[in-house]
Amino acid sequence: MSIFQKLFKQTFIYGLATVLPRMLSFLLVIVHTKYLDGPVSYGRVTILFSWIIVFNVVLAYGMETSFFRFLNLDKYKNKVTSTAAISILVSTLLFGVLSFVGQDVIASLIGIEKEFLTYVILILVLDALVIIPFANLRAQERPIRYSVVKITNVIVYAFLNVFFLIFLPSLSKEIHWLEALYIKNFEVQYIFISLVVASGVTLLLMTPFYFKIKYNFDKELWKKLMIYGTPILISGLAFAINEHFDKILLEWMVGGDQGLFDSGAYGACYKLALFMTLFATAFRMGIEPFFFSHAKEKEAPKTYATITQYFVIFGSVILIGVITFADFLKETMIPNPQYWGAMVVVPIILLANLCLGIYHNLSVWYKITDRTRFGAYISVVGAVITLVLNFVLIPIYSYLGSAIATLIAYGAMMLLSWYFGRKYYPIPYNLKKIGMYLLLSISFSIISFYIFDGNYLISIPLLVVFLVILYASERKELKQILKK
Repeated sequence: MSIFQKLFKQTFIYGLATVLPRMLSFLLVIVHTKYLDGPVSYGRVTILFSWIIVFNVVLAYGMETSFFRFLNLDKYKNKVTSTAAISILVSTLLFGVLSFVGQDVIASLIGIEKEFLTYVILILVLDALVIIPFANLRAQERPIRYSVVKITNVIVYAFLNVFFLIFLPSLSKEIHWLEALYIKNFEVQYIFISLVVASGVTLLLMTPFYFKIKYNFDKELWKKLMIYGTPILISGLAFAINEHFDKILLEWMVGGDQGLFDSGAYGACYKLALFMTLFATAFRMGIEPFFFSHAKEKEAPKTYATITQYFVIFGSVILIGVITFADFLKETMIPNPQYWGAMVVVPIILLANLCLGIYHNLSVWYKITDRTRFGAYISVVGAVITLVLNFVLIPIYSYLGSAIATLIAYGAMMLLSWYFGRKYYPIPYNLKKIGMYLLLSISFSIISFYIFDGNYLISIPLLVVFLVILYASERKELKQILKK
């Protein structure tokens, strides 16, 4: 099997682990937007999830990427798993204790109710404890086991959401013992109770990992893991700010119910960019171990260039495809018209996430040359752009300003990574082809969505033309890859 076939196979399986759970989660948008009390309630859910994602990054502190980096070094190979696991275990338990003790202070600082903060802390602790067990499955190239556990998590979460929000209100009137479970106007709490249970089930399934490893903590190695991972932490925190902090800022800056409404509408329509996010995430999860394991090969730069080119190709197809059927997706996935005013952000967010995916592919240079500080520098630049532009644009354009800020931030990060990568690890990217595909996909998307308002008589032919151009341009290369 060629390295490309192996990569695409693992990407496909990891894609199932990523796409299926998130697709089920995405389908819950239908439930949430239909059964919650409008965008205000959904805005509260969106903001709480945003805080969870931000703190998830803090609790991981780059240890997953550090784990992959040092696992491939013979000197530390037998010590990495236990050292990383002990580090995460101790830091997570310490965080849990301190957070529960200081709930009042934390709640006042970030502006969420103490009741919801309890759920957030539980979810964060449970999720952090499976970081290294999941990383270990990826390192052992056990994507099926990885996928089964991930999918189980979301099935439990989705089932409980459907049960609590759709069936419990009526069943509690017919089945006596269910009366104790049903609380009126408790929908937001039910969503997070479901997530606590799902995260608990996931930890239970991954618990054998903690009984199998030898608890051997190497202090010298831990210091190296922390030094390597700190820039990753900064990068991850910056990414979390880029991706999610705008929802929090909308609520803070607009204020009151209108702030929650804007955040809810924006968060729901933002979900339509999930198709791009899913592809980019699955691709990254398959490719990150691949980058490190093939770094010493002579043809590695050429291989990385080819991989990036095909990422752009598939990402461009997703961009045009989602834009072509945006109205269908809107009516299907977000059935409540109260949210539709924020549809204007969808093409912008799709393109922003494509730029982010390209950035992740370009970032190979600083990971395999141990210059992760550049990742931190670039990410911080992106976060600063995001924050500054949100503060400037939200008062004028609300969520449209947030979408524009996200696109500019990710576009800047992509260009900065490409610029510095040329100096420290030159990769022969085919910039003409990549530029052509991006220009065509962006132009066709603008014509379809903003000029002709999603008219199928225009958008579908544009999609077909783009696919024909791709086939004519890439058929020889694809045949060569498949033959290897």
